[in-house]
Amino acid sequence: MAEATLLVHPFGPVFDNACTRLVLGSFPSAASRAQQFYYGHPQNRFWNVLACLYEADVPETVPEKKSFLLSRRIALWDAAASCVVTGSSDASIRSAVPNDIASLLKTTAVRTVFCNGKTSFRIYESYRTKSGLTLLPQAVLLPSTSPANAAWSLPRLMDAWKAILETEN
Repeated sequence: MAEATLLVHPFGPVFDNACTRLVLGSFPSAASRAQQFYYGHPQNRFWNVLACLYEADVPETVPEKKSFLLSRRIALWDAAASCVVTGSSDASIRSAVPNDIASLLKTTAVRTVFCNGKTSFRIYESYRTKSGLTLLPQAVLLPSTSPANAAWSLPRLMDAWKAILETEN
């Protein structure tokens, strides 16, 4: 059985100053930490959902994934800079220290923040309200693309994630 461990986020955000939308995960899974990039678990549906929405091929390599995001003006990061976590379970995340999302937003054109699942939403909203940063945009909660969220089929996820398309401009 996995043990709860204090971990620090091992890699930085993907963004440039043209990004208009930010997608926040919670914290990298063990597979993502091993790959040193976001949504590395082969059963996570994040890349499939975005590729389907944009009618594009699913990006495979880290450079392809970065290019995919930036060409669509999407920034990607996680809400937690560090946390205590057991394995890769979002449900086990405790003592989350949020990333400095306000600084990222100041250097981009991001106006809409999307949270990939309830844990990222909880961490971001806590950061936004407890730190007095209520001028930061309220997040749009999207259903998690994690394989642990098996109640949501790919078509159902795609329907919910269409919200990201509606904020492109």
